[in-house]
Amino acid sequence: MMSDQPTGQMDLHGVDPLASREFEVLKRDGRTEKFNDQRILLAVESAFKAESGLEKDAKLDKETHHAAEQVSEEVVKSILARAVHGEQLEIEAIQDAVETALMSQGHHTIARRYIVYREERRKSRALRGERDQSGRPQAQLTVKTADGDELLDPTRIRRRVIRACKQAETLNPEGRINSRSISDEALRNLYDGVSTDEIDKAVILAARARIEAEPDYTYVAAGLLLDVIYREVLPEAPARNPEKLAEVHRSHFVSYLHAAIRCGRLSDSLLDFDLKRISDALDMERDRKFQYIGLQTVYDRYLIHHEQRRLETPQYFWMRVAMGLASGEEEDKTGRAIEFYNMLSTFRVVSSTPTLFNSGTLHPQLSSCYLSTVMDDLEHIFKVVSDDARLSKWAGGLGNDWTNVRATGSHIKGTNGSSQGVVPFLKVDKGLADEVNGTQVMKPMPDLDALLEKGVSKGIFGTKMRSNINAANAEG
Repeated sequence: MMSDQPTGQMDLHGVDPLASREFEVLKRDGRTEKFNDQRILLAVESAFKAESGLEKDAKLDKETHHAAEQVSEEVVKSILARAVHGEQLEIEAIQDAVETALMSQGHHTIARRYIVYREERRKSRALRGERDQSGRPQAQLTVKTADGDELLDPTRIRRRVIRACKQAETLNPEGRINSRSISDEALRNLYDGVSTDEIDKAVILAARARIEAEPDYTYVAAGLLLDVIYREVLPEAPARNPEKLAEVHRSHFVSYLHAAIRCGRLSDSLLDFDLKRISDALDMERDRKFQYIGLQTVYDRYLIHHEQRRLETPQYFWMRVAMGLASGEEEDKTGRAIEFYNMLSTFRVVSSTPTLFNSGTLHPQLSSCYLSTVMDDLEHIFKVVSDDARLSKWAGGLGNDWTNVRATGSHIKGTNGSSQGVVPFLKVDKGLADEVNGTQVMKPMPDLDALLEKGVSKGIFGTKMRSNINAANAEG
């Protein structure tokens, strides 16, 4: 908002003794230049134009221009009064005085816009790494880490994005991936005091936003998310050295099993395998097969976690599932586990959700779908509701055939009343199943289907029924 093109001097209104004196202004880069009060007026006018939605070259109306002049005069008097007392004039002090004058004269919305503008400019200088004549940064942003605050290093973020882009390009050398656009957008969304988690989200979201225009960005976003997973799970994650990373990944596998067993997430039967052979079979390169949405789903829903911290990498996850599947093998169960792992981790076969959740855990329930028939009997209706709640706790689709339950308006002999049909029971069934499932952190909601055969009275399902209850006419 402050122009570099001075056009003259303002009348200093009563500061005539200073008319023949010249003052120097210290710029951010350490250089000095002559104080020119016209620049202050131009900056204030720019702030008023921005608030009014005017172009830079547009003219303010007479009333607004007069208000801008009054603000400028207050700033000039304040600054020169300080200069007379020997204070070094600095650009930051002048801009502080502009903010104060805007507020004191009641231009609060313009002051707020000016403050935001200054912060954006400060952030831009920090991200560009601008320095003064002595080599010190003109502005800096800090990052909140687990070990305290540290300075934000934009180059470090750019390198992370470049690595992810290069890895994605190996999958499709002809892809149109631009690492600079990702890092620039991510950096624009950062601020002073940003956390490391928010930096991770910023770079991933910047890559994800480009997937629709260029599908290859899905592998960039996935690569950036993998970096997050490795840092969360592994004791160290040397991203710049793939061979070292793979070595750390293999050596940490046994520690992962012991940690997950100690916190009650996995069965100690997994320790009965040949863990050296199992660890050597892990192939981190298969992580690169994930597209973003698949990896994000695995991260959100399937990786074993304790106190909101993931204990598994994607390859640990596949191997844990494989070991659970092979735990009942009588001969060479380690070899069988590796065979299962090779099928799962290359996406040739993927087990159903209950298997992915529960294999290798203390409750190794691997069944996927449960079908039941509800009888026209109150006790049996609530037995099925109770069964559905218990089954939803460990995942799996539920299908209930409600054909036998009397329709809306049917006579109830015992009470001499009329039935309201199946809808009230469906609401109870779904509500209870959702509540039980909702206690299982990060698991998807259960698929609860209500089935009716053809010929059942029409119109028993209201239009406002929740979409998770899928009413369908089964083929008779």
